[in-house]
Amino acid sequence: MSLSRPIYNLLGSYLEQLFEHPLRTKAITSCVIASSANLVSQKLGGAKQVNTDSVMAYGLFGLIFTGPLSHFFYSWLDRITNDTRFKKLLMLLGERALFAPVITALSLYFISRFEYKTHDEALGNLFTQYRSILRGNWKFLTLPVFINFNYIPPMLRVLFANIIGFCWMVFLSTKRRKAEQRRQQQAQDQSKST
Repeated sequence: MSLSRPIYNLLGSYLEQLFEHPLRTKAITSCVIASSANLVSQKLGGAKQVNTDSVMAYGLFGLIFTGPLSHFFYSWLDRITNDTRFKKLLMLLGERALFAPVITALSLYFISRFEYKTHDEALGNLFTQYRSILRGNWKFLTLPVFINFNYIPPMLRVLFANIIGFCWMVFLSTKRRKAEQRRQQQAQDQSKST
């Protein structure tokens, strides 16, 4: 019982902040979860030294984009589907058709930029990985999005999406790192052959 009291206190504080300052709370939560996901991905990948630029890039993306865009998009989606008979289905289709492609493109480009990559490198990253990552997003995240819209209260949808996003970002971060390692290996191979 003594362990549960701090957890309940923390949850109560979080819900209070979420009610009083929803945008700020969701942005900070997204920042912490995205940074944590990148850190976990690096550790699972066997990194001997943490790439702090990557951790900061993911956190910054969560703070600036994921939290606020999710907050406004979910609010907008809830509002425009308010009186429809197929509200949950329309919300699912709207999220999958509108939000997923946009947030995927933004993440691939801006995380690269936040990692101090050039505009051309960020665009290259976007063009080479966008389709496969978006297909993976649709394939693996549609069920959690369905659960989010059907069973999670609107106030907690961004938090639930962030928890699902933690797992997704570990996958995304690992995939991006492997692609970067392949590009570096190809560049080394080309420089050796010339």
